Amino acid sequence: MDLDLSSSGYDSATARHALYRRSLTVVVCSQIFGGAGLAAGVTVGALLAQEMLGGDAAAGVPAALFTLGSALTAFGVGRLTQRSGRRPGLAAGFAAGAAGAAGIVLAAVLDNAPLFFLCLFVYGAGTATNLQARYAGTDLAPPQSRATAVSIAMVSTTFGAVAGPNLVQPLGDLAVRLGIPALAGPFLFAAIAYGLAGLVLFTFLRPDPFVVARAVSARQTSEGQPGQDLEFEGEPAAMHGSGVFVGATVMVLTQVAMVAIMTMTPVQMRHHDRSLSQIGFVIGMHIGAMFLPSLVTGPLVDRVGRLPMAAAAAVTLLAAGLIAGLSPGDSMTWLTLALVLLGLGWNFGLISGTALIVDSTPAATRARTQGNVDVLIALSGAGGGALSGIVVGATSYAVLSLAGGFLSLLLLPVLAWHRAVSRSSAVPA
Repeated sequence: MDLDLSSSGYDSATARHALYRRSLTVVVCSQIFGGAGLAAGVTVGALLAQEMLGGDAAAGVPAALFTLGSALTAFGVGRLTQRSGRRPGLAAGFAAGAAGAAGIVLAAVLDNAPLFFLCLFVYGAGTATNLQARYAGTDLAPPQSRATAVSIAMVSTTFGAVAGPNLVQPLGDLAVRLGIPALAGPFLFAAIAYGLAGLVLFTFLRPDPFVVARAVSARQTSEGQPGQDLEFEGEPAAMHGSGVFVGATVMVLTQVAMVAIMTMTPVQMRHHDRSLSQIGFVIGMHIGAMFLPSLVTGPLVDRVGRLPMAAAAAVTLLAAGLIAGLSPGDSMTWLTLALVLLGLGWNFGLISGTALIVDSTPAATRARTQGNVDVLIALSGAGGGALSGIVVGATSYAVLSLAGGFLSLLLLPVLAWHRAVSRSSAVPA
């Protein structure tokens, strides 16, 4: 899809900046609903699998399936966005997520495991789309504000994502009154939330910010020496190839550590006779820590740097793993602290990694690269979710938590290598 900048009125920097702000507002509104949709799988997915299939090993199945589904969706949304823009790509992804959530409810009512597995896979489309939406805020953002734009898109997820887990008990009660298993109630809520997120984007994300950004980039390329009015202020003169690799590595490792520990936390709490409302509170605090600090994290990534904040992610995740693994299993206080740090470390890693990816890719191929990277993130999350149940079944939650924490330390040598390569190439890290 091509856009004529002159006829559309977006050949001026002022008009594009206004579109950037309007697009960010639309993304914020959609992310509120999207956050509520993703919270269902995080909070009760493992418990529903345990109830339907039996055994702790089965508890990792939902995270594995919906993250595999998110991998396929990330690939598809990236390709569709590259061809047609953010609006159709994101709207289609959220629509698929809504259908998957509704299907999970039906599978729970019918106690049909094959349908449950299939719909978990489809439900993952919402998770991937919710993450892909963060890129929509960066399409027209000045390079020095890209991480801040990501953070604004992410922090809006907090409202729905925190509300969702804390509604587990009333949603469960409502589900029972409707003749639905209690643990399927949050997925009914997720179907509505994802549907609304897609509707907001499809209706209001016009003109498409990615299409405009691509047209600007094409104009600059064709003119060779872009005029002051057409260029993005502060656009880097060169992009370092290792940035994509390092940004992807940061997000993959933080995703594995976070998903593995998070997936088995509700199961661990059930073993200690915690109620659904207590589980919802801890997961709500965790999801809040994943998204709410973004208002601070984004500006820090822009000002302090991508690499220092990625290193902070590794240290924070290590602390989370140590606390979860070494604290008493029945302590709500220590478990809540561990899950908050787990969410915070993921937040540091996702925003710094995303900024590295955007910095290191040209507009002409950016959406495709973003989709490919999010495939890796989703697959790593699927692996972490699947292995988490197996590890806990064979050892313990403490061993899983410690392993996840120490895994994050692999980031440090990767970041040191990137800094050394960037300095030798005279490209700022």
